[in-house]
Amino acid sequence: MAMEETDILSAVKTNEDEGAESNLRPKDLSEFIGQKKLKDNLSVFIEAAKKRREPLDHCLFYAPPGLGKTTLAHIIARETGGNLRSTSGPVLERVGDLAAILTNLSEGDVFFIDEIHRMNHLVEEALYPVMEDFELDIIIGQGPSAKTIKLPVPRFTLIGATTRAGLLSGPLRDRFGIIEHLNFYGFDELKRIVLRSSRILKINIDDAGASEVAKRSRGTPRIVNRLLRRVRDFAEVKSGGRITEKVAKDSLEALEVDDAGLDRMDRFILTTIAEKFSGGPVGIDTLAVAISEEADTITDVYEPYLIQSGFMARTPRGRTVTENGYQRIGMKKPKSAGKQDDLFGPGK
Repeated sequence: MAMEETDILSAVKTNEDEGAESNLRPKDLSEFIGQKKLKDNLSVFIEAAKKRREPLDHCLFYAPPGLGKTTLAHIIARETGGNLRSTSGPVLERVGDLAAILTNLSEGDVFFIDEIHRMNHLVEEALYPVMEDFELDIIIGQGPSAKTIKLPVPRFTLIGATTRAGLLSGPLRDRFGIIEHLNFYGFDELKRIVLRSSRILKINIDDAGASEVAKRSRGTPRIVNRLLRRVRDFAEVKSGGRITEKVAKDSLEALEVDDAGLDRMDRFILTTIAEKFSGGPVGIDTLAVAISEEADTITDVYEPYLIQSGFMARTPRGRTVTENGYQRIGMKKPKSAGKQDDLFGPGK
């Protein structure tokens, strides 16, 4: 099963999302829908930093893809009055790459590093004094004649985003003053996002149609906006452009997205565990081999929503299908479910 078949429900950003999200992205915290507690805290921190005329403390946002980490970085830069410089962890391969960005920052700017857990460890260590003292240590020369020069860096706010908080080293995590987790969105919040995006994109959609799109979007704004665009395509071709409940249902069924937001790969994962491993537990590496998918893709893309929705459970011995999971794939839970040993070792 290739991942390309399921891109419609993948929260990982695509090239199409890149352009669409720039138009739909909220400009400030008041426009940002959902994550109320996080927004309330951020508004206090930003206002306090403004009163002290200091940059906002360094921020770390961790959550599955598509929940708004990058959007929050844009909002913070706008509300603090700084410019935003963005990069990603894998891009920062050498300390020189980091130095090139830092030396071009101005006082109060925001430096955003996506996938910060994938940053080279040498770059990470060079970032420590920058975060603490706003000084970058540059080593000139080699061997006994090598010298360390401390390069002053303008006071700025570093914002790190990660989908794998457990992969962050302790020293890096401890240097962030603000650490926040983004939760999956509720139905009402997703529906508000659908209606807001529809107004911006000038899509004709009724209340029932918006509800249908919202409830199948896996609690993720990026997915709800992607589904809205795809349903719009069906509506323009088959119903004169208006999205009603029936049009939304028919369109999403054509895309193989069920009313719980599961697609073919989600159901394939649950069915594989249920049929081949008696419901589990099964280790992630064994499951990855069984469905011909990368283990990281399962843990980052599919597993969070399946667990959040109660269709799958993650135990010390591996993954299992829950009672709700069996009902979703139309199977009856056998008495032996949950007792199967994983022949390839315990789960991770």
